[in-house]
Amino acid sequence: MPWTLNDYPSSMKNLEYATKKKAIDIANSMIDEGYEEGRAIPIATEQAKEWHQNVTKEEIERYEASGKPTVRSEAGKQYENNPQRLEEGEQVVKHENGWAVKSSHAKKPSNIFENKDETIKQAREIAKNKGTSLTIYKQDGTIQEKQSY
Repeated sequence: MPWTLNDYPSSMKNLEYATKKKAIDIANSMIDEGYEEGRAIPIATEQAKEWHQNVTKEEIERYEASGKPTVRSEAGKQYENNPQRLEEGEQVVKHENGWAVKSSHAKKPSNIFENKDETIKQAREIAKNKGTSLTIYKQDGTIQEKQSY
């Protein structure tokens, strides 16, 4: 079930609006990538809190104004338990809207940032949590760095 600002895990109820919205976005993306809800919720909450501490007030305002959290599209799509996604490494790749974090075989990124350092920080945290690897690509598509966790 996709989470929204009207229907979200009770553990997120005391979060500030922007942090809650970010946690919902991250959790929905993690579920899309095969995480179990019980694991996605605490990881997403911690990442959202960390995001909130590390962004400017302007970025928070822009994020709050950007609309509703991303909702997983369930129409016509079957969500399967996808444990192999948990074994995949994370990647930082150039995206038309900045830099993206995605699992190595995922079709869509789990998150997009304007700043590459911010993207690397989140990808590194996800890779550490999953105990996998991180591959950081340069703008031209060549590998900049690889790390294993």
